[in-house]
Amino acid sequence: MYVTLRDRPDDAGTSRARSAVRRVSGTVVLLGTVSLLTDVSSEMVASILPLYLTAVVGLSPVAYGFLDGIYQGVSALVRIAGGYVGDRGQRPKWVAVTGYAASALSRLAMLPAAGFAAITAVVTADRLGKGLRTAPRDALIAAASQPDVLGRAFGVHRALDTLGAAIGPLVAFALLAAVPGSYDSIFVVSFAFAVAGVAVLVLLVPDLPTAAGAARATLREVFSEVAGRGLRRPLLAAALLGLLTIGDGFLYLLLQDRDDFTARYFPLLYVGTNVAYLALAVPMGLLADRVGRGRVLVAGHLALLGAYLLATLPSSGVGGTLAVLVLLGTFYAATDGVLAALVSRLVGARARGSGIAAAQTTVALARFAASVLFGLLWSIQGPRPALLLFAALLAVAVPIAAWLLRGIDRPTPATLPGARPGGVPA
Repeated sequence: MYVTLRDRPDDAGTSRARSAVRRVSGTVVLLGTVSLLTDVSSEMVASILPLYLTAVVGLSPVAYGFLDGIYQGVSALVRIAGGYVGDRGQRPKWVAVTGYAASALSRLAMLPAAGFAAITAVVTADRLGKGLRTAPRDALIAAASQPDVLGRAFGVHRALDTLGAAIGPLVAFALLAAVPGSYDSIFVVSFAFAVAGVAVLVLLVPDLPTAAGAARATLREVFSEVAGRGLRRPLLAAALLGLLTIGDGFLYLLLQDRDDFTARYFPLLYVGTNVAYLALAVPMGLLADRVGRGRVLVAGHLALLGAYLLATLPSSGVGGTLAVLVLLGTFYAATDGVLAALVSRLVGARARGSGIAAAQTTVALARFAASVLFGLLWSIQGPRPALLLFAALLAVAVPIAAWLLRGIDRPTPATLPGARPGGVPA
């Protein structure tokens, strides 16, 4: 099964444009469906979590910053393990199934969780499930896609993923509008969507090998590729930028405080971001394939910088809030799938999942640190001075990251057709 997209010929009528037929594998579409259902589930919870934790449970900004850091970064503990296990067995589907199932069960576990420790444990379990599944899933996408359309493939997957992320907050909003304060119903419905996603993955997604015909890589070989020179610069750039990327919840809490809208509208902030992400995921993937994934990745962080600066302005009404959400959605569209597409071509097929996991782990750990630090700064300085400081530092970090990623999209021995891991031609 394929989704076929034909490029229109340009005015010059080049033969490449006339004959180009770009295909996105059906496996990518099915994995996107799994992510759609799972993101309906996860974003139902995520969209009410900042308000639930601060207004209902009564956590301080420091405590919320710690929990948001866990939400952003604890998945790093198992991302590399998930990528390596998928690479080692060359059958990453079942590693992904385990991760999706763990996250599904965590939805029900939110029902009895009341105190800080219990909620922290549940959030940790959910994020560990995400960490376990993400790299094997992205390795499946890369294995099912042609190298020259990886940006498009990841863009299509992220678009479906983000459609679910836009629907989830709408479901939460509808439940809260029907029964104000009905957080338990959100957790139950969330669990049902998560189970549906696991069912699609188990029953419909093929168990593709990620390196067909190749000998299984040893742990030493995988580590050698992941720690090789090809990934050093992108990992360093990802770490630098991740250290200055705060969680969405902080921005949304600041917007709510600034514009003073009621709690039941809070989930709609997530909808606005995800609609922008949905609209731009495929175009950004196409742009990354055309002009370079490193360039698009850097441009995405310029959009994030714009969101920071707009959020610090005095109340600017609905238009200002929407502009922040659009810029935040642009940031995700230009970075999430683009980073995976970039890294997947810098390592050999046998270590692809581990390479993707290394990049995702780097970002997750950096964002964990960013959330904890921002929570502390919020408590000491207030939200706007803290955000202005992060914006100033991000303005310095972006050109450094651009320098680190310069020329990174040029073909390397590991990405040439027929190359074995380590860059040795077959």
